[in-house]
Amino acid sequence: MTARIDHLITSGIFSLDGQDFDVDNNVWIVGDDREVVVIDAAHDARAIAEAIGDRHLKGILCTHGHNDHINAAVELSEATDAPIHLHPDDAMLWETVYPEHRFDTELTGGDRIRVGGSVLDVLHTPGHSPGGCCFHVRADGVVFSGDTLFQGGPGATGRSFSSYEVIVESIRKRLLSLPEATVVHTGHGDSTSIGAEAPSLPEWLSKLDQT
Repeated sequence: MTARIDHLITSGIFSLDGQDFDVDNNVWIVGDDREVVVIDAAHDARAIAEAIGDRHLKGILCTHGHNDHINAAVELSEATDAPIHLHPDDAMLWETVYPEHRFDTELTGGDRIRVGGSVLDVLHTPGHSPGGCCFHVRADGVVFSGDTLFQGGPGATGRSFSSYEVIVESIRKRLLSLPEATVVHTGHGDSTSIGAEAPSLPEWLSKLDQT
């Protein structure tokens, strides 16, 4: 069964290391006409709930703990009773947004999340943040990459808890090993594909030699 994928864009502020940035975030809703998961509940819980409609929200999956990807998660969870899933290596980022509210479930690479007849494989892809994760729907040839891989290359590093060397290794091992036809739905901006990004790996690796 092919997953139903709904997409909306929400807008707000990304805050880290004492700086604020205006950002547009991709929110992905994956499942079928009965039940779904939300990948990255960003900025606007009401808009996300409206996009879900009367479907059952089975879980809120966080690709990582930066505030712009989780700042609607608790409100959406409280409105729907859906558990929030995050890799524990991003707990320190979560706690800056929600110091008194723990996420519900710890993600681990290799986990499988089932929803609406589809299976999402959890890929632990640190680098942008220590607990960064991607979600791969193998049967449909789709991966949700959060801020790990974008159209044009790796996600941003150089801020707290990030590493260019680590993100390139995550992409090389976990994402570029996927079939070239795999569609990459990103945390910001346009989607891309593994085949479109893979030829740039030598360029990314060459930057490691310059550091």
